Parts: sequence; structure tokens; C-alpha cells
Amino acid sequence: MKKLLLTLALVMGFVAAQAQVTVAGSKWSDNWSLTLKGGAVSPLQHYSFWPNARGMFGVELRKQVTPVMGLGVEGEWSVNTSSWQRPPAYIGFPHSANILDHQLVGGFMAVNLNNLFGGYKGKPAALELEAVFGLGWWHAYKTGTYTLIDPETDDAYQVKALDQNSWYTKAGLNINWNLGEKKAWTLSLKPAVVWCMGAEAEQSTNCFNANYAAVEMQAGVTYHFANSNGEHYMTLCDKQYTQADIDALNAQINELRNRKPEVVEKIVEKIVEKPVEKVVKGQDTESLLTNVFFRQGKSVVAADQLPNVERVAIYMKNHPDSKVDIKGYASPEGSKEINERLARERANAVKNLLVNKYKIAANRISAEGQGVGNMFSEPEWNRVSVCDIIVK
Repeated sequence: MKKLLLTLALVMGFVAAQAQVTVAGSKWSDNWSLTLKGGAVSPLQHYSFWPNARGMFGVELRKQVTPVMGLGVEGEWSVNTSSWQRPPAYIGFPHSANILDHQLVGGFMAVNLNNLFGGYKGKPAALELEAVFGLGWWHAYKTGTYTLIDPETDDAYQVKALDQNSWYTKAGLNINWNLGEKKAWTLSLKPAVVWCMGAEAEQSTNCFNANYAAVEMQAGVTYHFANSNGEHYMTLCDKQYTQADIDALNAQINELRNRKPEVVEKIVEKIVEKPVEKVVKGQDTESLLTNVFFRQGKSVVAADQLPNVERVAIYMKNHPDSKVDIKGYASPEGSKEINERLARERANAVKNLLVNKYKIAANRISAEGQGVGNMFSEPEWNRVSVCDIIVK
């Protein structure tokens, strides 16, 4: 048992070390999938597989934590589809009058071997291999009286058995075929070995014993639910924001502010494709543009961008006649449909903050998506909502 726990701890530690390639800020509701599976199960030792196989079916609910590691829960049930005859010592799969023979309910960890050793490329491969480790509650439906025949002596035994509970461990593989451009569906072969760790009264301790193990051969179909960014798989952040990135962006903004007004106006025209109204105080001219930046695939205003939204709100409260035109943009990554949706949601995210948090009247705000932006040289800076304050 200690060796098992140590092995699992080492595997999880190694997997965690690979998790740095995961996209930052994935929501809890992202990267979930549901699997329906079915196949056959047969004793590991002493019996040929197909003549002694029983039907089985199951279901899995899984959360992909990183591109390498997934955690989930599963339930499996074996069906009494054959009239087996077993020696008395074999209680793993007794002759039963019940429709269901056994059930397994537990948790599992799946390790994507492609991504573990080859690195994740930002999209699932067409063919992937996963190692699966699991444990949970094992239950045998054995209530009743059974006639068991010893195959060596042909002696018949009357056995009265009761339902039995224990715990199990599981090791197996998932051979996955990820289908289509969106990778929303996966077909799998799922061979595995399951050990009943303490089902036999003769076992003084819990242990791995091939005489109390079974081989599973199942096929499964998985649906990957859509994430908050519209994709059905885990995406990667092409570049994490560092303090150097933030300093460079601030320097670019400050440089624009220090230029002559006519230069600023030409740059503004390129950004928003229209002349921009200005507030004049004496001989000074101020730009009324405020940028709110977003992370890749996100349309929620991050905490570090809230001051930019508040700056717009304060100005509008101080100038009741002012209005704001918000244009949302996306960076070039992803499909046209996703970028158009992200651009629209980013513009509306800023509008909703102004209305709900800062109580700016909705009729003073217009918001619309503009698709992919090209106003900044760094592609990731184009994940932005540009707020253009208009003063009559």
C-alpha cells in the first residue's frame, strides 16, 4: 500500500512539474467531459477471456486539470450474461442469479503520455495515449444459493453467498482518437486491469493478487463540453504578461501622450477609424482614449485593468454631457467566429461595468465588437477594448 501511494505521489509530482504550459486563468467550469463506455470483463488468471467474458457498461465525468493530467470519477457495472461455473475458491466472479454482478465506483487520474513527453502543442493530437490509475469501492451482488462445480473433480458445491464489499485499484490505458476540427468528440479503447484488494476472507492483508483480478476491454465515446473561450480543449497562452511587458506598454502610452496633438490625432484615427473629439483646457489638449486589455481567450475585465474602466467612469460623472464609444478587439489567434465573439464580449464587458458598478446611464454608452485589431505591434496587446469618450 505504501508503495502504491508513493508511486502515485511521484507521478502526480512529475505531472505537476509539467503543468506550467497550461493556459493561465482557466475557470473551474472549463475542460469538463462526459464518457459513456461499454465492453467485456473476464478473470485475469486461469480462464480464457472471451468464453468467460461478461458484458459491462460505465460512465465517467472528468476534469482536465492540465494538458497532462485529468481527474475524474467513474462508475462501472458488470452484467450477468453467462452461466459460469467456478471452483469454490474463486469468488471474484461467482455464478449469480442477479442481472448485475459487480459495480465499481471510484476516482481516477489520467496522464496524457503524448503531452507528458512531447509537450502540448495547443490542440489535442488526432491520436493520443493515456495512462490511467484509479481506486474506489468494489461491490459484488452475490445474495442467493449457488451450485459451483470444481472443474478438476466435477464435485458440486452448494454455496450461500452474501453481497460483498471491498476496495479496488485499477491500471489501464486509454487509446484516444480525437475527432473533427473542434475536437469535441473522442473515441477510445480502454483496456485495464482491476484488482479486488480485500475481497477474500483468506487474505490477511490488502494486496495485489492476480487470482482476484479481472481484465476489462471497453470502448468509449466522450463529449468535451465547450469552455468559456468557445473551444472544446485546453488552449495555451502564447505569451504570459510580465512586468517588462507592462512597463513597455506604459512607455508606449506615455510616448503617445507626449507627442504633439496633431500626431496623436493621426494615431487615434488609425486606431478607431474616425476622428476623435478632444477636451481643450487652455492651450493643452488631452486624448480621451482609454484602453482596457484582456488575457487570451477571455472577456472578463481583470483586476489590474479596473483602474482604466474607473478612469472613464469618473470622467463621465464629472462631465454629464459626455458619452463613450467602446470598440472591442481580438488578437489574430483562433477562428474568425471566436474572435468576433470575443471582440463583442470585451466591448460589452466594459459597458456592463460602467453601468452596473459605476451607475453610468446605458444610453450614454455604445459598445460593439470590431473583430481582429491591428493597432499595436504586439499581437497580444490587440486583445483590448478602446474607450473613446465623446464630448459635445
